[in-house]
Amino acid sequence: MKKFYYFSEKSLNFIEIKHFKDKAIAVFTASVLLLSAIVVSVFYIFSNLSERDKDIQTLKQENEFLKNKFSSLSNKYLNLQSELNNISELSNELRLATNLTPISPEVRQLGVGGSNQVENLYSGYGSDIASALDIAEKVSKRFEFEKNQFNEIVDKLKINKDLYESIPAIVPTEGQYSSESFGMRFHPILHINKMHNGIDILNDVGTPVKASGKGKIVSVGNRGGYGLAIEIDHGFGYTTIYGHLSETSVKEGQVVNRGQLIAKSGNSGLSSGPHLHYEVLHHGQNLNPADFFFDEYSYFESNTSN
Repeated sequence: MKKFYYFSEKSLNFIEIKHFKDKAIAVFTASVLLLSAIVVSVFYIFSNLSERDKDIQTLKQENEFLKNKFSSLSNKYLNLQSELNNISELSNELRLATNLTPISPEVRQLGVGGSNQVENLYSGYGSDIASALDIAEKVSKRFEFEKNQFNEIVDKLKINKDLYESIPAIVPTEGQYSSESFGMRFHPILHINKMHNGIDILNDVGTPVKASGKGKIVSVGNRGGYGLAIEIDHGFGYTTIYGHLSETSVKEGQVVNRGQLIAKSGNSGLSSGPHLHYEVLHHGQNLNPADFFFDEYSYFESNTSN
């Protein structure tokens, strides 16, 4: 085997390198491993940098996509705000139609809030996102506010429906009457000036008498000068009285509808001739029944049977 030497300056002689082959292999192996590690490290670093660039580019694209989405949503919410303005106007018209006070712009503004709390809360995400979220929050509050207003209108309509069914609104029998018969007048039997709390509708004995509105029968029977009489509680403070009857067809506690047959006219009680004495009271105060007669709505032209 060939021998390898090196010159020693200390001894000024050539000294043989023992086990040179093993040492050369070890050095070569270490060099190869070191070089491989360096190559792998460089490759890894460049790969990471490349992947990071791709991730950054992807994030930028996603961010741009989201910004466009938020911008589109903002425009949609702005359009919804415009529609809500129309709904607010309709709401006020409906409130007027149902005897509710319209909502003023100041009250409406208080109802939906006017702060920029949401925009301030999300300001760190960028002005576009913060603005979009703020608009969405305001529109949501507007919808909730308007929904509550419409619920109030619906409740009022239900009450009005019951009121319109109950309020005395028709002439309860056929015959002639004068609206001027309500008030102070000379009594034909007692021959004194006396308050006449209703009107007299002149007709023949046995003419059908019908309830002028939906209500509950609170009394049926003789009532002094009224003779045979019926009183109906219509709710909402309204009551009606039907006097000088010849017969009745309802009983106390019974619920009747407008136009339902309740009696027949007569000449009972303190009466100078066949007629129906009819009164309308509101919270105990007598009102002129003629003020509740609507020419365009006559029961006797309706389809309800006797």
